[in-house]
Amino acid sequence: MTQGNLFGSLRCPDPAVEVLHPDFLKLRLFSASVERLATGLRWAEGPVWFGDGRYLLVSDIPNDRILRWDECTGQLSVFRQPSNNANGHARDHRGRLISCEHLTRRVTRTEYDGRITVLADRFDGKRLNSPNDIACTRDGAIWFTDPDFGIGGHWEGEPATPERPHGVYRIDAASGRLDCVLDDLAGPNGLAFSPDERTLYLVESRARPHRKVWAYDHASDGRLTNRRLHIDADGPGALDGIACDAAGNLWCGWGSDGSPGADAEALDGVRVFDPSGRPIGHIHLPERCANLCFGGAKGNRLFMAVSHSIYALYVNTTGA
Repeated sequence: MTQGNLFGSLRCPDPAVEVLHPDFLKLRLFSASVERLATGLRWAEGPVWFGDGRYLLVSDIPNDRILRWDECTGQLSVFRQPSNNANGHARDHRGRLISCEHLTRRVTRTEYDGRITVLADRFDGKRLNSPNDIACTRDGAIWFTDPDFGIGGHWEGEPATPERPHGVYRIDAASGRLDCVLDDLAGPNGLAFSPDERTLYLVESRARPHRKVWAYDHASDGRLTNRRLHIDADGPGALDGIACDAAGNLWCGWGSDGSPGADAEALDGVRVFDPSGRPIGHIHLPERCANLCFGGAKGNRLFMAVSHSIYALYVNTTGA
């Protein structure tokens, strides 16, 4: 693994940060450059920031480990191995790490003393598929997506036959009850809430003919209503993990889907959409971005888990 390597032009503004609409000028920092923090991963996913320790955790799914990048030293180390092919991570309302595990087909919580608590592994007596991405709301509820990506082969887990449809689930904070909120999406993937938590955004990564982001009204009791199309990749763009900023803009992991004629150099990176779903900016990277999160001391540093590497960029906004 390699650390501390600046990527791209040293000119300001960094030409890797493309303005697609003038509104993006408010979010771009003139003197901030894209930085490669580390490389040498097999498939980077699920970044989550721990401000109290000034470190970032990132999954390296095929290598069956969670890595820790330390902001103070710039060093990358192993946080947990084996990780049960962990994918997405978040922090709950008490600051504990919650993780989606492909191999064990479950969602877990890491307690303060390091013990692992299983939060969900079955619904209606049937095993989950392979929990993928995860988010929390202010009331302590935990939301996660459950496609079958981790049971399709040996790369990110172990082959197995699905027992449940692809789903989106909610764990109630008070009772711990697991509810299947949606089971009508093909490959539910990244998810994020708007700043006021009244809207849930969900990536449907096996939608045809293009990947999509759906928006739902989110009620305080967890009900989802009023489904509407928020973003259509409208071509070979491959949506993956997403994050919302304080102004309601959606920052989306983006890249080539491998289809014939897809221009990976133009697509790979992060595409930014305003609250109406209009594309306003693109951060070009030499690798496809799988997932991202906001962090840093002021919450204005975008961390990007990008195929085999970890990148970062300071921006003029903060995470929601």
